Amino acid sequence: MDEDGNFVVIGAVTTRADDGVTTRWTGAVVSAQSPVPAFGERAPYTIIERFEPDEPLPKHLGDKVLHTLPLPLPCNNYPMVFAPQQYPDANTEDRPSYPLHRAPIPDFEPEHGRQLDRPVTLAEWVRASGTLTVTLEHEARKARFSFTFSDLLPRTLYTIMTLREHDLDPAGPTRPGPLGVPNVFVTDRSGGAAFEAVLPNPFPDPSQEGGNRVINVVVLCMSSQMSHGGAIGRYGLGGDIHAQLKFPQPMFHEFTTRA
Repeated sequence: MDEDGNFVVIGAVTTRADDGVTTRWTGAVVSAQSPVPAFGERAPYTIIERFEPDEPLPKHLGDKVLHTLPLPLPCNNYPMVFAPQQYPDANTEDRPSYPLHRAPIPDFEPEHGRQLDRPVTLAEWVRASGTLTVTLEHEARKARFSFTFSDLLPRTLYTIMTLREHDLDPAGPTRPGPLGVPNVFVTDRSGGAAFEAVLPNPFPDPSQEGGNRVINVVVLCMSSQMSHGGAIGRYGLGGDIHAQLKFPQPMFHEFTTRA
């Protein structure tokens, strides 16, 4: 979110088309007053300004200071409690928007030394990049995910989540989970980092009943500087977890694992 309360979106942006709506991976500043469809349906965003995240940003966009979303999350139609054992009432909490570098950190005192202590701009955010290598192991019963990153936010706690096939299923969404436990890494002073985790049977055969394949991974900046065990966060995307890197489309079709 920007300082004016608008969403700063890099991802699947939905707009009006002649035959209804269309979705394209791009960037946009989106009004928080956009219509909210039922979960699983689409409605066009109310777009204030468009941009291409892979192209140089105009100065007025690049200088935007990034903020958390307020609570409860605006324009939210995803019926999910992300940490049901830890924070079962998270969706009822109220909180204003904060600049990312001033987001609340539980029990924090100034003498503790907040490492990310300056505003984060959109121009800095879009510089991040990473590589991922997936290797099947133990006779294809497990998969190793090996990441390297550059130009993330410096000295910041990140986590990685999986997005599985049924996490966004309107008929019964499954709860998104971490890519390994722990799923945490901390960047160095230049925003570099590496991470590795092994998951059991993340790519079951698509024909397998009850299978729930990993189809994407998402690198999350944790503005609270916390991790949450088997949960990806407390509030959800934009509240305390902020998706900085993600594949634009479902991945890993070439892999099949077994129990």
